[in-house]
Amino acid sequence: MVKCWKHSDNSLEEAQCTDGGSAASPKSYFPQKAFWFSLSASLLLIITVLSVMMHLRVPQPRPQSSQIVRITVPDQTGVLINQSAVVDQKNHLVTFSVTSAANQTSTVLFDMKRGLICYKPAEHQSCFLRQMEKSDYDNVNSLLHQPTDKSQLELSGNDTQRQMEFLGVLATSQVDVSTLEEPLQALCQDRSIHWTRRAEGPGKQRLVYFCIDICFPSNICVSVCFYYLPE
Repeated sequence: MVKCWKHSDNSLEEAQCTDGGSAASPKSYFPQKAFWFSLSASLLLIITVLSVMMHLRVPQPRPQSSQIVRITVPDQTGVLINQSAVVDQKNHLVTFSVTSAANQTSTVLFDMKRGLICYKPAEHQSCFLRQMEKSDYDNVNSLLHQPTDKSQLELSGNDTQRQMEFLGVLATSQVDVSTLEEPLQALCQDRSIHWTRRAEGPGKQRLVYFCIDICFPSNICVSVCFYYLPE
């Protein structure tokens, strides 16, 4: 029962309200507030769960893995050269692994982003660096632009062009490995590193210490030979 007040002649008198029914008590609003609060919380929870489920169902892009390409080509005697290349298109890296007849594997890293080539011969306890030239970019691009589903490349021995390059090593040109970027540091972390420079040839007074043969999909094979320059 709701109490109302009305004016009499000179005083206020208590009277029963009869103007359309009883008024709602303030306490009756609390159940309604609790209901709307619960409904809002439930809707928010449902929306959150649906969003998480949709996110999980959408296929996430997978990180691009490196592609391994095996290059088969016979040498000048007809024996197949055993080599493979790991192509990292994302980081513009191509890493060759060349296995000699003595079952020793040398590594050659082409870092196109920094314009460097790093040679890690199997029969030597040093790594050797040189700057990339236009011909190097052209040869490596033939691998970077290969179809991603191609893992075997067979080159014709008759159509393959063979070149020889001589690199002179200066013993005093040792490089601080900490100044190099991660790909080169990881490759030569346990070796000394030296700069090299292209030369016409070692001459009769100099001895060629080792050579590394590398073949590219453009039907070009390069034999890179190293010798030490005078101090």
